Amino acid sequence: MAGISRVFDDANTPRTVLDNVDFTANSGDLVAITGPSGSGKSTFLHMLGGIDIPDRGRIVINGTDLTSLDETGRTLFRRKHIGLVFQFFNLIPTLNVIENLRLPLELCSLKSDDSVILPLLERFGLEHQAYSYPDLLSGGEQQRVAVIRAAIHKPSLILADEPTGNLDDCQGHVVLDLIRQVSSDGSCVIMATHSQSASEYANRHCTIKNGRLHEDS
Repeated sequence: MAGISRVFDDANTPRTVLDNVDFTANSGDLVAITGPSGSGKSTFLHMLGGIDIPDRGRIVINGTDLTSLDETGRTLFRRKHIGLVFQFFNLIPTLNVIENLRLPLELCSLKSDDSVILPLLERFGLEHQAYSYPDLLSGGEQQRVAVIRAAIHKPSLILADEPTGNLDDCQGHVVLDLIRQVSSDGSCVIMATHSQSASEYANRHCTIKNGRLHEDS
């Protein structure tokens, strides 16, 4: 992204959340974005995911300028090239684990049978929950499924917004180990977090403060 600015109207008073932000990341990067509450971490991820659009600047992913696309175009691009991980899992409660994982593959017209999905569940220790529904999984198991779902179609970019914020330390470390493995498989992962221990899993560290993005040395 280059020169990204985003201003919100807060009770009729303009509030600059991102101010002329530049950022570049590559395949295999695992970037932790930290900063105080309200600093713009989630807004930063929403910009990269095409969920929101900047007031100024450009966001280019895989040669595509997201700021030149309409909402439908951004949705189609996100479906193919971006994976999303949320704090509260967001699994579809009426689908079992395999069906939740099948959905992004089907949306991308990719092979989605059990021969694709079961080896992934075995790799990450979830094969025993393949046919379970989300309400029968622990929070940590749900979030691991959510990470696999975000990565299963091999997107270029995965955005994780406070992925351990709803987990205890033990569950959180298991999820972070999985996120690091996903990054090592080649996806760029950008993770917004309040947690110092979570940020230690990253190989790059950035802070948002007063609307500006600073990369730690």
